[in-house]
Formats: sequence, C-alpha cells, structure tokens
Amino acid sequence: MSKNVLRYLTVGALVLVASPSMAAEQEFYELRIYRNSDAARQAAVVNYLDGALVPALNRMGVKTVGVFVPTGGKPEVPLTDVYVLIPFSDLTQFAASGGILAADEAYTAAASDFMAAEKKDPAYIRLESRLMRAFAGMPVLEVPGSDSEERLLELRIYESHNTQKARRKVEMFNDGEIEVMKEVKLGPVFFGETLISNDVPNLTYMLSAPSEEAHGEHWGGFGKHPRWQVLKKMEKYKGTVSSIRSIKLKPAACSQI
Repeated sequence: MSKNVLRYLTVGALVLVASPSMAAEQEFYELRIYRNSDAARQAAVVNYLDGALVPALNRMGVKTVGVFVPTGGKPEVPLTDVYVLIPFSDLTQFAASGGILAADEAYTAAASDFMAAEKKDPAYIRLESRLMRAFAGMPVLEVPGSDSEERLLELRIYESHNTQKARRKVEMFNDGEIEVMKEVKLGPVFFGETLISNDVPNLTYMLSAPSEEAHGEHWGGFGKHPRWQVLKKMEKYKGTVSSIRSIKLKPAACSQI
C-alpha cells in the first residue's frame, strides 16, 4: 500500500483515520474511574487493582499503570473514587486486553472475590472510561521523577464547544504549550485527545509535582513565561476552550506512576 494512502483502524464503533503525518509511536490511553459509595469500597477497588488487574496488565506488556485517589478540595470530586490510567501501545493491544484478561488464570483467581460481589452489594457503583490518543507533541507517557510522599498529580480536562476548536487547542499544545510546561517544571505525565467519552469534544492531560506548594510555584512560572504570553494572544487559539476541570490526585501505593 502506498504510504500516501490513509489507513483505517477499527475498534468496535470507533473508526480512527491515521494519516501519514501521525507519529507512529503515539500511545493510546484508557482512563478509568471507579465510582464508589464509601471508603470501604474504595479500599476494595484499590486492593483488586493491586492484587489482580495491575499485575495482569503488566504481564500483557502494559508496564506503567497509574492508580490514583482524589485529594480534597472540591465537592464535585468524590473522595471515594479511584482513577486508573492504562497506557496502550496501540489500538490492537487495547482491543485485545479484555480477552487476554479473561484467559489469564492468575488474574481470574486473584479477582474472584472482587468479582463475586452480589448485585445488592456491588464492589463499586459504576465504572466510567474514556479512550484517548496521545498528542504528537508528547507521544508517550513520562513517569514523574519525584518520589516525595507529598507528590501531587493534577488531572485537567479542557472541553471545547466543537471539534474544530478542540483540534486547534491540541495544536496549541503541540506548537509550544507542552514545551513551556516542561521548562517551568509542571511535570507533564501525558496529553490525550479524547476519542470516546461522555463529554467530547475535549482533551485531557496530567501534571505532576513533588508537593502542592511546588505545583503552585510551577503554575506561577507558566503564567509569566514569555512564550506562553505570545501563544495565548494568537488569534487562531482564541475561544478554543469552553470549560476547564481540575482534579487533584495522589498516587495509591500500587501506582506505577
């Protein structure tokens, strides 16, 4: 096939058009949110992830799985939820993951008690999921270097009022915003263009810092950066974001990020 011919990758209802300009190494991310009604269920979910799901994902070649819990601050962010970030090398690995888990005897044994929870007393309320493609400007996940006990992760979701504006905001990140964030030590972990979720169009990304105080200082440096001052005033990038959500997280003991 000519390299100028577009390639089509299909997973379920998703058809992804891959142009020759796409970076071949761009990862895909699944971000899961386990909704829980109380701290006991949250602990049970984390135990399941630690003892069953994370090791199984590692066995299938997914080497860096993030497990996070919210850390205070906003009433709209339940503290009993659990966030899981799973980086896949491509859509084939993502599509095959369910079948591989079902055939993994070590996984099914480790997960048996968790999956045996009855309908009247479920292990969690709901499992939400979003599928994302990494930005060309940061095609693979970067693990934070800090091992501070006060380490903070910030998940940020930028909604746009139409798909054209959403693509333009991705372009803005690729054209310099990511570089500025790295320069001021905001510690980007991943950037994802959301392909499937209940709130598209949007992009989602994660930042890291050794502490909340350091994170605030890094944001201060970002706001003052000369290149950011130029980018935000460019006409083509105006009006690209209609809503921003910020969720502060801390890594669970089993997190590999």
